[in-house]
Amino acid sequence: MIRIFAFAAACVAVAAQADELPAYKLTVTDAGFEPSTLEVTAGQRFRLDVTNASKAPIEFESKPLKKEKIIAAGASTTLEFQALKPGGYKFVNEFRETEKAGQGEIVAH
Repeated sequence: MIRIFAFAAACVAVAAQADELPAYKLTVTDAGFEPSTLEVTAGQRFRLDVTNASKAPIEFESKPLKKEKIIAAGASTTLEFQALKPGGYKFVNEFRETEKAGQGEIVAH
């Protein structure tokens, strides 16, 4: 019984830590990413809440950050990131990556 309680308490603690991550919002419209540049704190894990407000599905992809996620039109998702070193990290909507509207960057300070 004590082991079950300890396990449950540990699960709650992990869930609480996930909620404590700094959150940044990114919206995708037919015009592109808003904002196109996100500034985050270097050395700190964070989450990115992505809303696809465009009329078509998107594929959020960042090769430098090793993240890739298809998001349906009108849908939202959350991506969690490990702490980043200072610098710039490009991301794209892979379905429109050759267009300026399909490009963005996370900058860690």
